[in-house]
Amino acid sequence: MNLSSMVFLLVISVLSLFFSLSILNSSCSYFLEWELVCINSVSIEMALIIDWMSLMFLSFVCFISSMVLYYSGGYMAADYNINRFMYLVLGFVTSMLFMILSPNLISILLGWDGLGLVSYVLVIYYQNEKSAGAGMLTALSNRIGDVAILLSIAFMVDLGSWNFIIYAEKSDLWPLLLGIFIIFAAMTKSAQIPFSAWLPAAMAAPTPVSALVHSSTLVTAGVYLLIRFSPGLMNSGFSVYLLLLGCLTMFMSGLGANFETDLKKIIALSTLSQLGVMMSILSMGGHMLAFFHLLCHALFKALLFMCAGSIIHSAGDYQDIRSMGGLVNYMPMSVTCMNLASLSLCGFPYMAGFYSKDLILEVAFMSPLSEVCFWLYVLSTGLTVCYSFRLVYYTLSGSWNLFSLSSVSDEDMLMVNPMVGLSFGAILGGAAVSWLMFSTPYMICMSLLFKLMALGVSVVGGLVGYMLNMLMKYKVLSLRAYKYTVFGGSMWFLPFLSVSGVSVWGLKSGASYYHLGDSGWSEYWGGQGVYKGMSEMSKYMQVLQENSVKVYLTLLLIWILCLLLMI
Repeated sequence: MNLSSMVFLLVISVLSLFFSLSILNSSCSYFLEWELVCINSVSIEMALIIDWMSLMFLSFVCFISSMVLYYSGGYMAADYNINRFMYLVLGFVTSMLFMILSPNLISILLGWDGLGLVSYVLVIYYQNEKSAGAGMLTALSNRIGDVAILLSIAFMVDLGSWNFIIYAEKSDLWPLLLGIFIIFAAMTKSAQIPFSAWLPAAMAAPTPVSALVHSSTLVTAGVYLLIRFSPGLMNSGFSVYLLLLGCLTMFMSGLGANFETDLKKIIALSTLSQLGVMMSILSMGGHMLAFFHLLCHALFKALLFMCAGSIIHSAGDYQDIRSMGGLVNYMPMSVTCMNLASLSLCGFPYMAGFYSKDLILEVAFMSPLSEVCFWLYVLSTGLTVCYSFRLVYYTLSGSWNLFSLSSVSDEDMLMVNPMVGLSFGAILGGAAVSWLMFSTPYMICMSLLFKLMALGVSVVGGLVGYMLNMLMKYKVLSLRAYKYTVFGGSMWFLPFLSVSGVSVWGLKSGASYYHLGDSGWSEYWGGQGVYKGMSEMSKYMQVLQENSVKVYLTLLLIWILCLLLMI
């Protein structure tokens, strides 16, 4: 089943790419609509949009999914439920296909909801307490986006059709709240502030799932939705808020990745940072640039997760980078592929990420950005290089210090082959896609200072990352900086606010009311207090009743004497 599914997805990927290039060359698109049910005047129709953008994204999704299935054959070989895992991955891909090819909000909801449901099942795959908590956080966060899509469907009733492609260029007809709900749904699915907490928590899923989720499926669905709606949304006043939230997400995730020590969470935070880049350039009207970066990011991010999974798998499921070192001697293929992916993430010249990130930075510097967003862009770019260099430094330098005896190696070719295949994409993918998408180059007009700023910030970020690594490895930092370290490394307390922060006030209030009310004064003066008083009185009467007649006569005489004395 594993091999047949991989070949099937690979064939779909090649065919989709071929037809995408053909449609791109002919400058046309196809809108397919057929009637499923017709009862009197009620008809239910199914529609598909087939253009170069949907087919190219479909090609990338199927290619990465085929590599993930191939990789899973080695990574999940000892799992008794590997067939169930494969079916879940295929269900995940099917939901994404609904999302990509649908021009209709109702059919988009099928894929949108399917992504949330299957992601929950995959996050809780290992069936432990941590996975259950992470799965619940993922599911509930995505349900917020589902509600926003449902409300968008309700507001599109005024337009007369749910095929949003028809009204994409006519934003003046859109209800005001429609744009708000579409942006809100995209922010929840793509984990923008304040919905960022679920993305690192989803690392509880198996690593092949992380490679698929963070590259081309779940988290990119929100960006793709905004790309489809961008002609109408960007003419509204919501783009300013999207720009600010995207820049804040970039900065927050880049800062958090520099304090993180979990290998998978560092890569997850880098995904969050790149999603912020896509959202911010979308808000400036660059939907083609966002789509370009989406494709390039899918290639090197899937490769980065596969390399991390290979290292974790060989290290006995240990994920702390502080115990890794000298891996180039034991796992040369995995480390080489990871370095290629990290360089592409940093925007190293002529790697896949360079073509998209450099162009995005130049367009952003040319745009009328506020000073806050400008410096957030600059700092986030430097932080990306900083945490990438930190990750490479910890895995390459020094020696392996986890176990005195270890069997870390690159022996499993089922895991190495797909990494090598994606490495070519991480090297050549950016140039190839840029030549296809941009037949005419962007007009870039800026001073030499701004042109060199991106390169200078990257170099400074690498140097800062090296110095911080040396400082944290050989010196003890002052405890005065501990609170800043906690703040920076905890995603600005968003996980606490998303989980405990929402419920802790209600739970504590309920507990205090319970102790003061139900278990406190109401019990003391209520049923339990009356019961206790009656019990004490009955015990006293029972003691009196157990005495002899002489005692009663004596008490009666004492009582009569007291009365006589009172008279």
